[in-house]
Amino acid sequence: MKRFTEGTAIRAERFMNALWTKYLPRSISQHLEDRHNLQKIISNTSWLFADKVLRLGVGLIVGVWVARYLGPEQFGLLSYATAFVALFAAIASLGLDSIAVRDIVREPAHVGEILGTVFSLRLAGSLATLVLTVTCVSLMKPAEPLMRWLILIIAGGTVFQAFDTIDYWFQSQVQSRFTVIAKNSAFLFATLVKIALLLIKAPLIAFASAGLIEIIVGSMGLVIAYRSRGQYLKSWCWRLSWAKRLLRDSWPLIFAILSINIYMRIDQVMLGEMIGRNAVGLYSAAIKLSEIWYFIPAALVSSVAPGIIQIKMTSEALYYLRLQKLFNIMTALSFSIAIPMTFLSTRLVTFLFGNVYSAAGHVLAIHIWAAVFVFLGLAQGPWDVSENLTKLALLRTASGAVLNVILNLVLIPKFSIVGAAVATVISQAFSAVILNSISARTRIIFFKQVQSALFFRPIKT
Repeated sequence: MKRFTEGTAIRAERFMNALWTKYLPRSISQHLEDRHNLQKIISNTSWLFADKVLRLGVGLIVGVWVARYLGPEQFGLLSYATAFVALFAAIASLGLDSIAVRDIVREPAHVGEILGTVFSLRLAGSLATLVLTVTCVSLMKPAEPLMRWLILIIAGGTVFQAFDTIDYWFQSQVQSRFTVIAKNSAFLFATLVKIALLLIKAPLIAFASAGLIEIIVGSMGLVIAYRSRGQYLKSWCWRLSWAKRLLRDSWPLIFAILSINIYMRIDQVMLGEMIGRNAVGLYSAAIKLSEIWYFIPAALVSSVAPGIIQIKMTSEALYYLRLQKLFNIMTALSFSIAIPMTFLSTRLVTFLFGNVYSAAGHVLAIHIWAAVFVFLGLAQGPWDVSENLTKLALLRTASGAVLNVILNLVLIPKFSIVGAAVATVISQAFSAVILNSISARTRIIFFKQVQSALFFRPIKT
């Protein structure tokens, strides 16, 4: 019966692939015929893109509406609280995302033990994050009860995000459409809640609560989707041996993610402390339009990473060829976004957020160029995991975080929100590309990154 069910699922998957490929040009569809793995990757990426495009459209409209309603001061307060929690997010995820997917792909016979152990570790990390963030903000801002409540609500969402463990299984099976459906259902529900809050002119804390509701509903959706695929949470189990093994490989990624969050969010926290919440509101409006594009590399990498990991075990030449193609695509995409956004920045910000946010246009024109280095850095992720060089990834991101803090200390007092944007771009370039040239083990990736930026002309390595 199990073999019959699996065979039916495979036939259904191929039928769906054939359904969408028939609408492609004949030259492309012929190339994809009988290449079911490639079709599966493209289909998976399409679902992820559809997810992000929906969020890009609906989320941007509602997000702009919320920013206009709250104004720079209150929007800055909400952004500050979100950034503060993000600084501790690495503790909640424990850097297990790519490690868990890798081990499920490599050892499918132990999937129940892997998922059960990852869920337990993530739940413990989320509870630690909740306690730590609330304690820190209570010590730092004892006279601001509203800030403490915002932090408590936002950090509370990390506890329910432990159920994102289910998504690791869907990623390993290249079946992200189930995650997309679950998460998007929650997103649309939360969007309706936010619209209702806007119409009744709700207070600031209600909008933070809407974000928590989205996470809770999304977690429930993942459980339902997992069950619909014939999988059961009761088959999960904790194994100390797997916990030691997972944490041994993921601990450098914990600090790497912490470092990434520092140089992606510390600017908002430092602006709030050094300039004021109005500055945080202006800056947050700009980076909302800049960072919204980061779904592109995330979707591509999550779809191709399992395939790259498998190819590594069979053909080194093909492995590096696939990596070079990934870098090429990332560079082309990032430039196609950064160039027009640079020239349209002020008009776009003013059109969307209103004249009160016009100063954010200069920030967007600079900050958008961080996308080039973010795209290249994310493309390197599967290589770091496959080569087991997560410690070097930690060193790169930690160095970038330290540089970002130093640059913010120097540039924010002189140039305010523009200085924070410049600090972000420089630190991203330093961490994602420049540091790869220093180590002999990562220099090959540096050459491939540079090659992708030189219109794909070959460089001798």
